[in-house]
Order: sequence, then C-alpha cells, then structure tokens
Amino acid sequence: MRKSVWLGCVSALCAIVPAQAQDQQSSFPPATPESSDDTGYDAVDAIVVTATKRAQSISDVPIAVSAVTADQLQNTGAVDIRGLNQISPSLLISSTSSEAVGGVARIRGIGTVGDNPGLESSVATFIDGVYRSRSGVALSELGEVERIEVLRGPQGTLFGRNTSAGLINIITRKPEYEALGNAELTYGNYDYWRAAAGVTGPFGTSQTLAYRLDGVYTKRDGFLRDVISGRRFNDRDRWLARGQLLFEPTSDLSVRLIADYAKRNEDCCAAVIQPASDTVNVGGAIVTQPSSVLALQRALGGVVLQDPYDRQVSVTPDLGYRSDVRDWGVSGELNWDFGWAELTSITAWRDWESKRGQDPDFSNLDLLRRTAYNQRFKTFTQELRLQGRALDNRLDWLVGAYYSNETLRLTDDLGFGNDYGLFQSCQVVGQAAARLSIPASVALQPAAPGCLNPALGGAVGPALGASAPALLGGLARLYGIADVGVTGDRLRQKSENFAFFTHNVFNVTDRLAVTVGARWTHDKKKLDATFLSDNSACDAQRAALAGVRDNPAATPLARELAGDLITLSCLSNIGTTVDGDYSDSQSDNEWSGTLVLSYKPVDALLTYASYSKGYKAGGYNLDRSGLNPDSISVADLRFAPEKVDAYELGLKLDLRRFRLSAALFYQKFEQFQLNTFNGISFVVENVQSCKEALTPVAGVSPNLGSCSGGTRPGVISKGIELEAGLFPTDDVAVTAGFTHADTEYRSRLVGSGGRPLPDALALLPGQQLSNAPEYVVTTGFTYTPEINAMGMRALFHADMRYMSDFDTGSDLFPEKRQDSVTTLNARIGLTGPGKVWSLEFWGQNLLNVDYTQTIANAPGQGTGSAGLVQRGYADSATQMFINFPAEPRTYGVTVRTTF
Repeated sequence: MRKSVWLGCVSALCAIVPAQAQDQQSSFPPATPESSDDTGYDAVDAIVVTATKRAQSISDVPIAVSAVTADQLQNTGAVDIRGLNQISPSLLISSTSSEAVGGVARIRGIGTVGDNPGLESSVATFIDGVYRSRSGVALSELGEVERIEVLRGPQGTLFGRNTSAGLINIITRKPEYEALGNAELTYGNYDYWRAAAGVTGPFGTSQTLAYRLDGVYTKRDGFLRDVISGRRFNDRDRWLARGQLLFEPTSDLSVRLIADYAKRNEDCCAAVIQPASDTVNVGGAIVTQPSSVLALQRALGGVVLQDPYDRQVSVTPDLGYRSDVRDWGVSGELNWDFGWAELTSITAWRDWESKRGQDPDFSNLDLLRRTAYNQRFKTFTQELRLQGRALDNRLDWLVGAYYSNETLRLTDDLGFGNDYGLFQSCQVVGQAAARLSIPASVALQPAAPGCLNPALGGAVGPALGASAPALLGGLARLYGIADVGVTGDRLRQKSENFAFFTHNVFNVTDRLAVTVGARWTHDKKKLDATFLSDNSACDAQRAALAGVRDNPAATPLARELAGDLITLSCLSNIGTTVDGDYSDSQSDNEWSGTLVLSYKPVDALLTYASYSKGYKAGGYNLDRSGLNPDSISVADLRFAPEKVDAYELGLKLDLRRFRLSAALFYQKFEQFQLNTFNGISFVVENVQSCKEALTPVAGVSPNLGSCSGGTRPGVISKGIELEAGLFPTDDVAVTAGFTHADTEYRSRLVGSGGRPLPDALALLPGQQLSNAPEYVVTTGFTYTPEINAMGMRALFHADMRYMSDFDTGSDLFPEKRQDSVTTLNARIGLTGPGKVWSLEFWGQNLLNVDYTQTIANAPGQGTGSAGLVQRGYADSATQMFINFPAEPRTYGVTVRTTF
C-alpha cells in the first residue's frame, strides 16, 4: 500500500509540474551560474557541480546529486563530512572503534562496515579530484571548502571502482587574485577550541600566479570518563595545513598545485556497556535471566556500568585508545584547452598512517590487549581526461584513463591479558553448570585450577563420560593462559589498478539527450603475510580436544565443552598453528557503465531515466581469523568483487525561487560484501540469494544452508528521494529532504560459491540491512535579514534530521537496534557590513538526544543473541554488548573576520 501511494504521488507530480513550469517560464528563465554577493542569502544562484567531470548547473545534471555549499556547511556546524548527515537525507556517516579508521559512509542504506582495512568503501571519497582510500580519512578537518557533492547510486563510469553506492566529492577553495584573508575562533563546552585562518592573493601584481594558505587547529575534552583512572576518552586534538598555487599563464592553460599535512593525537574511541541479560529456552519457554557474564565480571573485580548514556567507562589501567594519525599528500591538476578539446591531468601522491593502541575488551579486567595496531597507505594516482565537442556541438565527448598504485601495510599484536584464562575458564564452567542445573555460586571457584569447584567431580564426571579427564585438563590449560597471543602479525597488500573510460552526451534535439558511458577496469592485489604468536597452549588444546569435539560417541555436553575450550584457547586463531609466511594474488577485470535518457519538456524542468552498472573491487580480509588451521592458505582470506545494477527515474525542477528534485531508484547488489564483527575478529562474506530451496547442512542454523543451484543478487535497495528548496526572498531559505529506502536482504541467503553463512548471520534473510533507516527526513531554515542601513545582518538558522529505527549491527541482533531519533542544530548571529566580522552562538544536538552510532559484541564476553533464541536457532544467549554513542549536546560561540 505504501509503495503504491508513493508511486502515485510521484506520477501526479510529474504530470502537474510541467504545466506549472510552463506558466513560470517567462518569469524564471533557466538558471545559469551567477556569483553571489554580500547582500543576502546566495542560495537562489544556480549551484554548479562537476558530477559528470563537466561544470554544469545542478538542475541540468541527470544524476541524483546533492550539493552543499560552504555557507550551508558553516551554518550547520559541519567541520568534517559527518556534518552532511543533517543536510543529505540519503547519506549516513558514522564511526565505531576509530574515527580515523572506522568511519563509514552509506548511501541509500548501502555501505561498507568499517574497521577492516582490507575492505574498500562502497561510498568513495574524492577531495579535489583525488581518490581517498577509506572514508575515515575525511572524518577530519576539511579546511576551507567551496562545496561538497553527494552523488547517489553507482558512479563507476567516471569515478571508477568502489563507488557502487555513490560518492562524496569535496572541492576546496582555490587561490584568488585578490588579496583576501579570513580567521575564526570558536569556544564551546567540553573545553572545545577551534581556530582557523586562511589567506589568498597574487604574488606581487601578478595576475597569472596566486597562492592560498589555510590552517585549522581543534582541541576538545573527551565525552567519556574512565571511572578507574579519571581519564577522558573520545577527545579531539587535530590540525590541518594546506597550501596551494594556481598558475594561469594564458586563458587556455591552468595548473593548480596542492600540498596538505594533517595530524591527530587522540584517545578515541572507547565504548560504554549496554544493559545485559541472558536469554534461555527452558522447556520451550523463552526466559530472561540476570546476565551470567556480568555477574562473573563483577565477581572477578570488573567495574561494569549499566547506564550507557552516563558516558562512563572502565578501562584496564595501563591501556587506552590511543589514535595517532598522520596524513599528507601533494597533487597537481593541469587543464589545457587546445581549442578542439580540453586536456585534464590530475596527479597525486598520498601517505596516510595510523598508530593505535586499544583496550579491546572495553573493561577494566585485563582480558585482551592491543598496543600496536598500525596501518599505513601509500597511494599514487594519475588521471587523464580529454573532452571536446563534435557534430556541430551536438556531441559532448569525453575519454580518459586512470592508474593507481597503493601499498597497504598492517601490523597487529592482539593478545590475551593476565585475566583472560581465569575469566574464560570460569565462563565455561558457569555455562556447563547451567546445563547441569548447578548454581554458579556452587560450581565456580576462581582460586582452583580451571575455576571448577573440586567437590563437584562426582556430579560433573558422569555428564562428561570418558572424556572427563581430557576436558578437565583442557579447562586447566585455558585457566593458565595469560600474557600470550599475537606478537607481530605483518601484512603487506600491494594494489594496482588501471582503467579506460568514455562518457558521451549526444543532444538529439535541443531538449532530448542521450548519455552513454563505459569503463573497463583491471584491478590486481598481491598479499604477503607473516603471522607470529607465542600462544603454544592453543596447539596443545587443539590436539588434545579435537578428538572429543568430533567424536559422535562422546556426550553432547562433552562435545560442546571441547569445542568451547578450543575456541577460547585459540580465539580468532591466536595461536602458533597458523604462524608462518604466506603469499597470494588475485585480479579482476570488470566493466561498468551508464545509459541515460534525459528530456526537458520546458526549460525549467529536466526528466531522466537511467541505468548504471558499478562494482566494488574484491580483496583480502586482513585478519588471521579467516584462516583454516587444518589447511592453511591465505587464499581463504579472499572475497569477490561486489557488483550492482541500478535503475533510476528522476526529475529536477528549477524555478529559481523554488527547486525540487525527485528520484525513484531500484538497485540489485550481487556478491554483496558483508563485513561482520563477531566480538573479536572480522568475517567477510559475499552474500547471495539461492534461486531454489536451500540444502540443510548439519550444525548450521535451520534458517541457513547451502545452494547447489544458481544464485541471484542477495541485496535489493529501492525507494524514493525528494529534495526541495524554497527561497521566497534573498534572505530566506527553506530546505527539505525525504528518503524512503527499502534496503533488504532477500530470502535463502548463502555465501560465496553457495556455501552456508555462519550461524551468527541466521537473522539476515528477508530483513532490512544494518544502518539503513527506512525513512529519513531533513529540514533546514535560514534567515539573514538586514537590520540597519549600514548592511549589518542577523543570522537565524536551524536544521533537523529524523531517522526511523534501524539495527546498527551487521548481524542484525535485536540488542543492537536503535529507535527512531531526531536531532536538531541551531545557530544565531550578527554579521557586520561586508562580512568584516561576525559573532555566532550555536548548538549541536540541541535537544541532547541519546542515541548510538554502533552497538557491537563485547569481545570474548558471552555468545549468541536473544533473537537467535527466540527463533529457535539457539538454546541460550549470554552475549554482552558495547555501545559507541553519538555526540551529546554541544554548544558554543564563534567569532569570524574577513580582511
């Protein structure tokens, strides 16, 4: 019913708008790029975008694209791309255990779960035409920005791989030939300081060589407080410097050189603990009980706080969440007009490095520790484009080539802390005692080897049968694990990519155009990996207990305990079994393309229908957990390319004082790259849907199975987008956006090659994707009235974003669900004549709404989900969860000057 209503509304709109546009044609001619001045709000001027690698008015581009100007960014308080959430309804940007590494952008509900460096983003980020390897690199200060474009849907023809969901295109301010300067200073709560300054102008009296220098420094206290040490986490301490030269010796030739350097030294990101409970199936009845893991943690000295929005955490004293990032690069853009065609060349070198330390169990118990989780990307890119016109200007043609070379280095030292063996052996004993109806207070004895009360031998022995000696010995070995683990995993991934592309617009008539584009891409990755650890107890445990786990004659409890003991001793393959040196390589050759039919029934209205094909490159899951210890090959870490076929119907109405864009979209994702965090490591699966009934597999959830027949795309995203702007006067702007995105998994899901998905993903079939709210509404209001004859103006601005409820976990556990949420920002201020000075008071998340970015499994602390138990896929769920909360209310004052 809802779908038919939306389709009916859009159909009616398409029928009504042309008539209205025809009536308005004489009053509002087609919008053309105009420069703004200081007399009022400049949103009525046409916004020029480069979404098709050509400068065009946004209303003439047959693509679903949002353009955010510098004024809009400033008014909403955006200093990084996360601020776009308030303005672009189809976009969602969030972060988890690291803003620098784990930043994730999603468009229309599609994105790549962060924190896994082997996965490239579904939403690419470009800054001044240069591709950035991961979305997280743009979760930093952007400096002076001219505009940001958000392109929705696959953009593989012009922008290449890893734009299967869309892209964020950031354009910074260029140097100017007039000497100008700007500066601002901000202070806010949490002792927030931000200083920014910039100067631009010519060299001497030259009108051919200009420069620009920009710098930003930000510092703020953390939002979370450690109750153990008093330290604060999730703070900010970052700066950015950017220098540019613009050389224009003739009207036909320009060269722009850019160099930038950024650093951050922060303690980010800690997480709070969600309220915990156990869910148990008792004789067919689903019962909720106090959390057994929570009780165990507290019994062993853990400080577990159960109100996540008190924003208090407990951290192992000698650990933290250090996040040191260094990012620098240089680029050069050349534009040379030969008359018959224009050549564009963009050459860039980027060097990005992150050094992190982490208390990975997010508790003050010393369960897991990580002191040197480091990543470094070195990237060289080169793009060449040649664009011209032919056939009496009816054909606008473009051909190009692209090359990139990237080296990724990753080191890790994840290991078991001093409390790990004690905690996990007590956890195993507690779970076994529950199966035998023995109170945990009776069964647990932390001072005893294995944490098992020796007096219970008579009760436990019969339940374990002949396997009792092996299991009790395994329990003792687990009890003794401490201060061992990964000592220095080193992975080096070399990526090489080249492509050839063409994008051509043929104007059949003055109002009808056909766009045809294609791109061929070759992508090759080579992985060299060295795995080193000192957990020899894992080898002994596996050798001693594998026979029990795989022995059908053993009692069910014995087999279950043997499996638990092996898993916990060798958690995430943290053992010498998989140690060694390995190499592997893979390559993809893929086509992407687009076909667009666009028609302007009147000058003010553009309609279009499009098909586009995109893809995201395959690669390696850079995590030793994916190795098979019985047959070790790093080829097991491979995942296949993700492909998408997208269809879109759209319209754009530009009446100058009123603008409207609408799009209906339907997208099918084949080999969808799903990245799941299971509490300790990342699991990457290419999700498909089986065309026929699944074949049941022993030991796999009844909702899952293997596929012996053909497969089809496993993810469908469809819906409608509306964006509108009303500008009744030069100093009033009202904007609104609405997205309905039905982004779902199909039924009968399987992994790559038709293999069964892991049991933890049993809740996926037929459900909405994670971090994909079905409904999003954004609104904005800006009023800049003149308040005296001297040109002084006031500023009143507010913007709002509403999101319907959604699950934040890629496994769709119901414990990770976020209810619908509405956030509000506001800003008021005064501006002097000519914008020489301004004073503004602002508030972000003004209503102080408590909500989460992501909820994840607490590492090594319980298993399962209430959702699995409720559906009959598991007998019990004891998993605890961590929460990465969004920012609370912030407020402050900003002063600016221009000179």
